Amino acid sequence: MDGYFASRLHQQLRERVRDFAECEVRPRIPAMETARTAHRELSRLIARQGWLGATIPKGHGGMGVGHLAKTIIIEELSRVSGSMGAMVQASQLGVAKIVHFGSEEQKKTWLPLVAAGECLPTIAVTEPESGGHVLGMTATAVREGDDYVLNGRKVYVGNSHVGDLHGVVVRTGPGSEGLTAFLVESRRPGCRTGEQKPAMGLHGFSFGELHFEDCRVPAANRLGEEGDGLAVAYSSSVLYGRANLTAVALGIHQAILEETTRFCAERHRYGKPLHELPSIKLKLGQLQSRLMTARLAAYHAVHLLDRGLPCDAELMNAKLVNVESALDSARNAMEIHAAAGLFTERPIERYLRDAHHIFAPAGTSDVQLLRLAEVALGQSKGQWSQRLAELTRSEALV
Repeated sequence: MDGYFASRLHQQLRERVRDFAECEVRPRIPAMETARTAHRELSRLIARQGWLGATIPKGHGGMGVGHLAKTIIIEELSRVSGSMGAMVQASQLGVAKIVHFGSEEQKKTWLPLVAAGECLPTIAVTEPESGGHVLGMTATAVREGDDYVLNGRKVYVGNSHVGDLHGVVVRTGPGSEGLTAFLVESRRPGCRTGEQKPAMGLHGFSFGELHFEDCRVPAANRLGEEGDGLAVAYSSSVLYGRANLTAVALGIHQAILEETTRFCAERHRYGKPLHELPSIKLKLGQLQSRLMTARLAAYHAVHLLDRGLPCDAELMNAKLVNVESALDSARNAMEIHAAAGLFTERPIERYLRDAHHIFAPAGTSDVQLLRLAEVALGQSKGQWSQRLAELTRSEALV
């Protein structure tokens, strides 16, 4: 890699995260795979490295290094553990809502804590009945004096069982202008987590349910104005969710290639390493090609995001290409491993399971293709990346 893909800062950051992942994360993987529950200790340890503050300005205690650096952090963690990469990416969604929609007081209160690893934020939008249809949500917030009273249920909340501060989007009125976002502390009365259910992959990461039962939240905890909830939800998903999940898929993809080439060097057939067989060599070439293409799509999209340029389509494409490529490579890797890939003594089956978890969040591949078709037809309804860039510029002038 060259140019902005390999600045000295990015190289140093990659090396630091990779060393940490190998020394601190990899030894804990067997325990996470066995327990299949959120690994609180490791989540906190990673948070204390300061990496959740990648996109938090230095003035609020963060690293202020942008989306490409954030991508590298998530990628390198995911290369060793998809679950811990997912933990960081979910926390970054929680960061986004405060950075872009929080009041100055909210930023001063929460961003330094997040940057220091003392607070794990989340974003809670999806509901069991409406799914990805944001406008179909039914959870509510009703104003009572200086407070709002929240009622409803959220599902698939990343970091649900380790999070300290939930960014919750609920309905305060009808239609698209009737959604409002709030910061809700996890220990606030009326807020509770549901049972943590075991999942196919990403063991060590929690993405469960939040229940709000007459949960009273001060009006000071509202993010922006009433009616800003749709912007909070969409921008978090479109700008941060797609980029972050792309990074998780990219890290898993890198791990798939490394493990498969290692396996092919160790195994011998007909007196030669397995990779000397033409059919195997072709599959390895496919893995390498897919990974190179996926990385270019990922880094290009977040580079544009860092520069404040319109890039909604590039982010959609990056998520599409990286998820589908990782899944294809995981299947090819399983074919190369054959029966050996079915046993947990090698991690390839874990990579396959983990990769499937990146498919649905922030829009399935079909959703990305539909949106890209709208771009091709000139039917897209504006760009969230451009809106957020303009908002950031206007705030800088104040």
